Amino acid sequence: MLRSLRYWDQDLLVWLNNLGSESFDDFWIFVTQIESWTPLFLYFIGVLLYYYKGKKGIVLLLGGIITFLITLAITDLTKIFVQRIRPNNIDHLLDVIRVLKDPTGYSFFSGHASSSFSIVVYVVLCVRNFSPWVYLAFIWPLLFSLSRIYVGVHYPSDLLVGALVGSLIAFLIFGRASYFAKKV
Repeated sequence: MLRSLRYWDQDLLVWLNNLGSESFDDFWIFVTQIESWTPLFLYFIGVLLYYYKGKKGIVLLLGGIITFLITLAITDLTKIFVQRIRPNNIDHLLDVIRVLKDPTGYSFFSGHASSSFSIVVYVVLCVRNFSPWVYLAFIWPLLFSLSRIYVGVHYPSDLLVGALVGSLIAFLIFGRASYFAKKV
């Protein structure tokens, strides 16, 4: 069963990665860079502080920062424990996928997926009662995560598990942060 899932994961990676073309490479390389999203991070901070004034805003902002840091820590610990080799570092895959980035760290699970989903889920939970437009923020983690397949450095399962872990952490921390925000 596990072997079948691994083959399915590799086949899906190859298929999705090969949908790319050179004319879109610059776009996806831009999308996959964390620095490209800095204005969005600043916007999220602004949105939180706009809807939540004073101490409540600070508590919820700290909750978002804690969500991000816990997500990074769990992601890094999992990568060290699982030690799944990235597809761009596997010889037989190099013949069948396009590789646009060349990280050497481990693959499972995606830090891009876990961190972006944790941030967006947290912000959406905070702001959903004020603006239905906040759900458009999910465009970011979807693009950010899919860029990792496009550039050839993650399997689809890395992204799926990363998104689930990041979302779960966001739900848990939001529950605590909103409790404390009501107390101040």
